[in-house]
Amino acid sequence: MLYRAFLLTLIFSCFVLSTQLRAETIHYSIRQMGYDGEATLTLVGPKEYKDQKTVLIVFKANGPNFSDEEDIYVDPVTYKPLFVERDFSLGVFGQGKTLEDYVSSKDEVLITKTDGDRVTHQVINKVGPVDNIYGFIYRYRKEGSFKIGDVIDMALPTRDLKIRLVNRVKINIGGKYYDSYYMQSQPTKYKIWLDASKRKLPLRITGTIGFLNSVMTMTGYED
Repeated sequence: MLYRAFLLTLIFSCFVLSTQLRAETIHYSIRQMGYDGEATLTLVGPKEYKDQKTVLIVFKANGPNFSDEEDIYVDPVTYKPLFVERDFSLGVFGQGKTLEDYVSSKDEVLITKTDGDRVTHQVINKVGPVDNIYGFIYRYRKEGSFKIGDVIDMALPTRDLKIRLVNRVKINIGGKYYDSYYMQSQPTKYKIWLDASKRKLPLRITGTIGFLNSVMTMTGYED
């Protein structure tokens, strides 16, 4: 029995690894709240969290009037969020920590916010699996068809969107032109440019990142 359990675990681990992207860190310039800053998006890889097997994605942003760090724990196969831990400081918009727990078995998103000694709880009822913008991007990079006209459903906690791959365009970043796939949500919330090379790097992301509208433009990459 122990050998069988070990074998099943090994097979599952190999399957998960075969469906994952390589660990990487993408560097961005970010404009948020009228201020310029820097951001990184890191695919850390497999991570055990709260007795669950997950893949960890980390987003960090810093500027003169804001800081934001999100640890996003996603399902190893679907890249749908399981837990999100966030630590933020947004000037006049306040600061604090939040924990999002995506309880798909109950169709609920449980949100716990800590601000100093004050702790508040919120429950969002949402039927079916819920998306996260970064998990969505990694999932599409991993398994998307990249066909013009593709329409993909994105279910966020408070609204549902459709993301369409509109066309293939040239984009100028830092004086260098990249061939890219341009995606846009409907209703308009996000615009995403993905590198048309094998890596499919997210070159630019615009829209509501966290609580605020942002523009992120890639400045570097490492793996």
